[in-house]
Amino acid sequence: MVDLLGRLAVAESVTLCHRVVDGLCGREPPHREDYSTVWSLEEWVELLHSLTAIFRLAALNNSSDEEVLAELSGLGSSHTENVLKVLRAREEEIRRALLDITNFISSAMLQDFDWQLKLALSSDKISSLHIPLLSLSLDLREDGALRSVAMEMNRDELNALISSLEAANKCPAVAWIFWSLAGAGWHWLHLSQIA
Repeated sequence: MVDLLGRLAVAESVTLCHRVVDGLCGREPPHREDYSTVWSLEEWVELLHSLTAIFRLAALNNSSDEEVLAELSGLGSSHTENVLKVLRAREEEIRRALLDITNFISSAMLQDFDWQLKLALSSDKISSLHIPLLSLSLDLREDGALRSVAMEMNRDELNALISSLEAANKCPAVAWIFWSLAGAGWHWLHLSQIA
């Protein structure tokens, strides 16, 4: 629904795009009252949602100009060019704001991790188990202090953890953090590859 932006003059659309980015970055967003003669309430919500999604996803995915232009295909060329200019001018600011939003979820940050694969052969109740277990140790930095968290998981628990992390990875703000961790050498090991 970005094509609704075409109802504004080019200069006004640039101002609106900057104000949408301001709202995305935690500053003063655009106000509906300023544009009530141009769009209905429903159109305003659709346009705001579309522009925010384009700015957010393009910044997080480091989208090329061609990918962004494909998203803006229903819009006139001068409006499209200006949306792209606003995106490129404020792309890093958008990334930082989204990362800050994600960091507010928790102040703990992963400092280091270690894992070990174990094979439980028996227990005091069962003489033969042969169950693979993963011991995962996380070193978290929270408010300047280092805290260790250790956990031991069987195959089902590990698969549940991996599924929840993959689901979190689909959320754009969280995806940026996982992308950053992947660049630092974050890798997953499926027990099914070993057992």
